[in-house]
Amino acid sequence: LPVSPRFPLPEITVKADVDQCRGYTIKKRLKKKKKKKKGWCHLQYQFQYKANVLLSQRKADLHADVVSRYLVFVVYSIEYRLKRICKSFRFVHFTPPQIFGGVLIVSFEAVLFNISAFPAIPLSMTFLARGVSYLFDIQVKTFNPVYDEEDVIAQARTGTGKTFSFAIPLVEKLQNDSLELTRGRAPKVLVLAPTRELAIQVAKDFKDISKRVAIACFYGGSSYNPQIDAIRNGIDILVGTPGRVKDHIQNHKLDLTKLKHVVLDEVDQMLDMGFAEQVEEILALSYNRVNENNPQTLLFSATCPPWVYEVAKKYMRPGCKHIDLIGKKTQKAATTVEHLAIACHWSQRAAVIGDVIQVYSGSHGRTIVFCETKKEANELSLNASIKQSAQSLHGDIPQKQRELTLKGFRNGSFEVLVATNVAARGLDIPEVDLVVQSAPPKDVESYIHRSGRTGRAGRTGVCICFYQRKEEDQLRYVENKAGITFRRVGVPTANDIIKSSSKDAVRFLDSVPVTAIGYFRESAEKLIEERGAVEALAAALAHISGATNLEQRSLLNSDAGYITMQLVCSQEMHNMGYAWKTIKEQLGEKIENNIYRMTFLKGKTVCTNTNLFYLILENWKDGRRWQLTLATELPELEEKGGRGRNFGRNGGRGNGFRNNSGNNRGGNKRSFNQAFDF
Repeated sequence: LPVSPRFPLPEITVKADVDQCRGYTIKKRLKKKKKKKKGWCHLQYQFQYKANVLLSQRKADLHADVVSRYLVFVVYSIEYRLKRICKSFRFVHFTPPQIFGGVLIVSFEAVLFNISAFPAIPLSMTFLARGVSYLFDIQVKTFNPVYDEEDVIAQARTGTGKTFSFAIPLVEKLQNDSLELTRGRAPKVLVLAPTRELAIQVAKDFKDISKRVAIACFYGGSSYNPQIDAIRNGIDILVGTPGRVKDHIQNHKLDLTKLKHVVLDEVDQMLDMGFAEQVEEILALSYNRVNENNPQTLLFSATCPPWVYEVAKKYMRPGCKHIDLIGKKTQKAATTVEHLAIACHWSQRAAVIGDVIQVYSGSHGRTIVFCETKKEANELSLNASIKQSAQSLHGDIPQKQRELTLKGFRNGSFEVLVATNVAARGLDIPEVDLVVQSAPPKDVESYIHRSGRTGRAGRTGVCICFYQRKEEDQLRYVENKAGITFRRVGVPTANDIIKSSSKDAVRFLDSVPVTAIGYFRESAEKLIEERGAVEALAAALAHISGATNLEQRSLLNSDAGYITMQLVCSQEMHNMGYAWKTIKEQLGEKIENNIYRMTFLKGKTVCTNTNLFYLILENWKDGRRWQLTLATELPELEEKGGRGRNFGRNGGRGNGFRNNSGNNRGGNKRSFNQAFDF
């Protein structure tokens, strides 16, 4: 075939010594007809020609954005040619261009099927306009089965685009089928979600990628009238929560007998107690056990316990597809999230959460704090310890206010969202830097979904879980089942808070209008004369950041007013009484009585809390055997029962240095668990 591209190529220059294009793969399934094979050859030839033109110019710098624009151009070009040549291909997928050893690698994949049976490319102008330039793994693997009307159970980690996994092929199929535009038509697609917020989000995703498709969203707390009007006008895709959908069915307003596709998002919650009965009543109208023409059933979630597969059998047809991108891998949670744990008594938790948000997210980042109860969410959102603007979100808040709250958080109107589990599943809120869980959740699935509100779409994030020492076993259970490892960290120190606050204060200075500075110039000059430039500016930054009165906290248990210190011995200690004896000899009994929570660290070290830090520094003298230092971060604690030590007595003071009468730290009969059970 002659080389005559119909589209002018943009100017692209490449500096590296690029001489080949690897990763170029095409899968094909075409009928053996000469005419159609010519079309295939034409496609292959034209693309190879364009790749050669791209790689042959090596004169200037390679700009990633220019290459990206070129690849988008190639997508449009191939789409146009395929529509004219064979009118059938499933998707075109480009990975971002990369350079390895001077070789530009451009990966291209086009899947071609029967000429007359399938639609055009879904990666169209709509997706590119939304910034979608390539598909995630779950979207690639589910597209064909969903489009081919096979039943699918899909599991993938949070933040990997599961909504588009069913939305893209369903919209493509509806738009390429002959849509009925009759008034009052019954929906062909039903999507059920467990929360109102998730239903609204899924409906929006459908609307963003569809044309000429009537989409409605039914959920509780909103007016019935607009929903009834939508039913009268006709619906193609219905997204809703089970309660409101069931209400319309019972009122004989909604007809679900013509469903072709049913989607259960967050299927493990939809089939669990509380939703299972409602879901079964809704689907009973469309499913018949003896009829093979039941609607296509699509089940999606990040967590699918074994019981889900058993319960789902009543809705699935034989030979359904199981697509599991987690499988037997150890880690079930998102791989882009760092998991931290902080030991803290419940009475100190609100104040510590405020410090954690300041250090890990700052005044400009977005944070979601999950609470176990609605009352706790209300109280925490109003707590003065959280310096950033915060609002609460839970089931007792009117639906209109819930929508405004979520919209404000997405738009950046406030920085901290304090929520119950209504915000735990499915919600895709961009640029959430930090997730805080005020206590270990009751089930592992909740932890996985909560932590998945950050680290989405390839971004990194941090999830911090607060716990009490008596909840350590619960924390280990989450570690084992979710396949993660919590890094135990201490509460942010005063230095950490000051550093973070000062950075935020500097950013606030950049936002001050130039016109406003002139009004304060005279006062600033006077302050500089009186206190000096550095002192005056430092005081101003401290006041702006709110870091004028910082309280030191224990790294071991977050108690206010205490400092954690490390006592290192040159010889291995098998008994904590040895450390108590040394402290008493050097510091005296009065100071010794103000030392609390001594525990073993890994190595020849013990760690303890005290409220007499400066007095200890004045009286303590390091020797060859003992060194006492200030702990700046939480050291690694000795595991229970480690190295054969008798933790039954070492949690207190025992071993002969205290009698059994007990004191404010407990006698020698106090166990390790009791010493830290708060």
